[in-house]
Amino acid sequence: METLRLVLLFAHILGYAALLGGLLVQVRSDTKTVNSLMRDGAGLAFVAGLLLVGVLEQVASPDHAKIAVKFGIGLVILVLVMVNMRKPSIPQGLYLGLLALTVVNIGVAVFWAPTHA
Repeated sequence: METLRLVLLFAHILGYAALLGGLLVQVRSDTKTVNSLMRDGAGLAFVAGLLLVGVLEQVASPDHAKIAVKFGIGLVILVLVMVNMRKPSIPQGLYLGLLALTVVNIGVAVFWAPTHA
């Protein structure tokens, strides 16, 4: 079970790395788009995160508040990416919103420490 948890955690991290990379590669571009790296990264991060929670529920009692926050932000990112995938460009505000949501979700994962009783 520990190996599965680590594999899913690795996939989850790779998904967010791909999403962030797909966003950052466009920082200096005048025209922003949702690229396939963002789509695949958001999808991988979301699905791996869901599966990871399932595994964590079997092993320990995870922080459900943290999971709910990460799930909500991840779902918003995934929906925004999928809805705008076929558009030739996206507004600067949407791009910045996706970038901010991605960084916040990574920050929640890193800085929201697990509670120990």
